[in-house]
Formats: sequence, C-alpha cells, structure tokens
Amino acid sequence: MSFLPAPYQHPYEINPKYKKSVAYFSSEFAIDQTLKIYSGGLGFLAGSHMRSAYDLKQNLIGIGILWSYGYYNQTRGEDREMAVQSRRKHYHFLQETDIKFTIKIHDHDVWVKVMYLPADTFGSAPMFLLTTDIDENDVMSRTISHRLYDSDFLTRTAQYILLGIGGATLLDQLGVDPDVWHMNEAHALSAAFHVYGKYGSVEEVKKRFVFTTHTPVEAGNEKSSFDLLYKFTFFNGLSREDAREISGVKGDEFSHSLAALRLSHKSNAVSKLHGEVSREMWKGHDDICEIDHVTNAQNKKYWVDAELEAARVAGDIKALAKRKRELKKRLFKEVADQTGRLMDPDFLTIVWARRFAGYKRADLITRDIERFEAMLNNTERPVQIIWAGKPYPKDYGAIDTFNHLVNLTKKYSNAAVLVGYELSLSKLLKDGSDIWLNNPVVTREASGTSGMSAAMNGSVNFSTFDGWVCEFAKDGHNSFIIPEADRSLSSEARDRHDMLGFYQLLETKVLPAYYDHPETWWNIVLNSMNEVVPFFDSDRMADEYYTKMYS
Repeated sequence: MSFLPAPYQHPYEINPKYKKSVAYFSSEFAIDQTLKIYSGGLGFLAGSHMRSAYDLKQNLIGIGILWSYGYYNQTRGEDREMAVQSRRKHYHFLQETDIKFTIKIHDHDVWVKVMYLPADTFGSAPMFLLTTDIDENDVMSRTISHRLYDSDFLTRTAQYILLGIGGATLLDQLGVDPDVWHMNEAHALSAAFHVYGKYGSVEEVKKRFVFTTHTPVEAGNEKSSFDLLYKFTFFNGLSREDAREISGVKGDEFSHSLAALRLSHKSNAVSKLHGEVSREMWKGHDDICEIDHVTNAQNKKYWVDAELEAARVAGDIKALAKRKRELKKRLFKEVADQTGRLMDPDFLTIVWARRFAGYKRADLITRDIERFEAMLNNTERPVQIIWAGKPYPKDYGAIDTFNHLVNLTKKYSNAAVLVGYELSLSKLLKDGSDIWLNNPVVTREASGTSGMSAAMNGSVNFSTFDGWVCEFAKDGHNSFIIPEADRSLSSEARDRHDMLGFYQLLETKVLPAYYDHPETWWNIVLNSMNEVVPFFDSDRMADEYYTKMYS
C-alpha cells in the first residue's frame, strides 16, 4: 500500500514489484507545459520518470521546489536577439496543504510552505513542492524559491538547503521515512545531514540514499566553500568536525557530487558510456560508493503522436509520410509566426534543439560558411534548418552563440532560430523534423534524451557517437553517425573533423536517401521508431531504478 498518509496517498494500488517506498528529490520536473518548474534535460528526464512511476503504479513520490518565476521566459529584443523575461507564475491546479514549518538557513529561521500536485492531475507520481515565497518570511527569504538555478551562488546555496533539509523535514511532517532517498543530482545533498542528525550514523544515511550523477566532467560538478556551507547551516547544525568526518572533506573545497558519492550506498550514471567516464573520473577518491549506470529514457506515452504510432505499428509508410507532412506544416506555422519564414513541408528539415552550451556546439555546421551556404542554397536537394534552446541566462558565451545564429540566418528564408524552448515547442520540433541533429563533443554529453522522443516521432538522429546514442545507433540503419575524431586532436581540429563529417554524411547518405530513394529513407525512419522502444521508454528506466538501484 501507499506509504503516504491520507489525503496524499497514491490513487492506485501499489504494484507489489514496486512496494519499496521512494522519495525522489530533484530541483526541476518537466511534468507539463503549464507547470514551469524546469529548465531542460534534467527536468524532462525527471518528468518522464514521474509519469512512468504513475503508469507502473510505483510507491514513489517527487519532492521539488515551486519556483515562483520558473526558470525564465525566453523572448526577443528589438533586433530579434535573445532576451530574458521574468514573470510570476500562478497555478490554480496545485492544492494547498496544512504543512508549514521552519528550517535554518544561515542560522536564520525560514518558513517553508508545501503545495501538492495530486497524481491524477497530469498522470505523475504524487508531487510535493516547497516554497519560501510567503508572507511569513522577510524579503530575502522569499527570494530563495523565486528562480530555478539563480545566478547568485549564495541564493543557490539556500535553494539546496530548501530542497534537501526542507524536503527531509517535509517527510518528518508526513510521519514517513522512505526506504530510499533518491537524489537526482546532488542538489538535495543537505538531506543526508538531516538524516545523520536523526540517527547519528553514517551507515543509516548510506542505507537510505542513492545518487544519480549527470555530469561527465569533474570540473562541472559543483563545488562550494566548506566554511560558507557551514555558516549557511547546510550541515543542519552538525559540528564542523562531524560534517568534515562524514563528508570526507579535508580542506575548504567541498564537492557536492563527491560528498553524495560518499553518503550513498549506490550511485548511477545516466548512460553506459557515462558510467565508464564517471568511474574513471572518480576512481582516485576514497570511500565512494559503487557507480553503476541506468540509461536515461523518455516517456513514450506522453511524447508520441498517436497517428505516427499507428502508422508505425501497421508498417504503413504512406500513412507515416502523410502524417509527418501534416506535422511539419504544424511546426512551420510556429516558425512563420516567430520569424516570418514560410517553410516547405516537402523539404528535408533539420532541427537542433536543446540547451545552448559550449560543448553542445550549436553553431558547429556554420563554422565553414561556404559549406553552410552551399547547403542552404542547394535547389536540387533543398535543406531547411531550425535551431531552438535556452542558454543559462548568465551564460554569456552561449547567449552570444544564440545571437550569432540569429544574425547569421537573417538573410536566409530556410534557416530559423526559435525562442521559447519548453515542452510544447519541443513537441512541435520533434514531430515536425526529419533530422534531429546532435553534435556534442564526444564524452561530454552524459546521456542526452531529446533524440529519444524525436525518434519516437519519426525524426532520424544525426549525431556524434556520445551518450545514449552509443546504445542505440546503427549508422545508415536507424540513424546517421559522425565518425569519432581522434581524441588526441586539438579542440579546433576535432571540431573541424566533426563538422566535415556532418557534411560528408549529409551529401553522401542523408540527401540521396531523402530525395532519391524514399523507400530507403522511410525504412530508416521505421527502423528508428521501432528500435527506440522499449529500451528508451522511461517505463524501462523507472523499472530499472527499482531493480538496480533501490534493491
């Protein structure tokens, strides 16, 4: 039965296979377009996990933060460059609870209010969302839950305490101690110190906690000053000596991921390759837990277009092509509305859509401008390309790349950059693209998931050999794979190798198949759709967490 007390119990009878109780902590959840408490891939992943937990009838709940202003609204400035807009959100479908309590942040009492998202609202696990944006708090304390990934590191530190210690205190208020405390990234790490404070035993902490790491570069894992965290009451009132001893910190640098690896009984990377990278990355550190892998996935039930799916099941290429053309026209209405460009549903359409970040190389195919222009000016085998994605609002390098693409594409009618990359636009792009372009630096993409839901909707992955793609792709059969560059190359030589690899594949395989051999093209599409499930459906992932991580 559900481990929650009334009135928050799961609305279904728990499947005995998943009876172990789990609290899943995450800074972001992409449950639905209308609930804007997510930024990108981590949230998309967590949202799919919560949906599969519901479908599989698992004894699992989600604990997150109700971000008053969400992440940010991505809009345009006067010259069409990217602009950041903040707008307070209101959600009338969230339920009030009578749960309200204080936690210590910087040795100051901060009130926390809990809102509830019932499981049946969007078909997800029951969700508890914490907020400090209430009248009982002073102005500074109210801002803690204002913005996801606040650019001020002091505010982010307070947010980590809210998620971790606040979430742990919520469980105390509910009168439950779950069998498993699952940290999706290390943002909720402070919960481990709360549990230690209750039991006085590292073993009691370890037996409860599991940790999912998403970052394949050691430098990308967040670090803080130990002294700062101590002053912020991150360690929940423990002495400096106890906090150092149980986290294994010697100097002032505190690695959140490393501490999470030391305070969990098991950890997982998010793809097979990422598991290899993570074990190599952390192998020199003492007292860390086993690092396994559970490859990320996306919820097919949420993402898939019903008519495309019916055509796939029937193996009906004519129906598949007809529906894909309709979906392209639907996407192109959004392109026209945002950019004034009228695109053609009969032309090969490439989409690059994900968070703008340096290693993801959004602009890679534009770095040889002659090759890029030749592609766009090819009238015999026309190509259209669309970019979309949100940089972090203070990642000025990524914003510069976004604006560079906006300016570069101004003179082309068949290249566009869209704003507002959230769940709804992501769905339009996956449904309406022929090619899903993914060209990160190899080993830098822990998993990536956007190409999974694209493949479910008849968009063929065109990718470097990284992340989840390594477990799926067969070049020319269900995808197109850029051969990996020699890892000893300089970054400039590597980027040029990957860019030229894109154009060679485009000209020798992709365009001939799409325009000259349509039967070959649609067989590749069908192979991609058939083979992306069931393994890359989040039902497999949610099941695997129980069998590999929660056991």
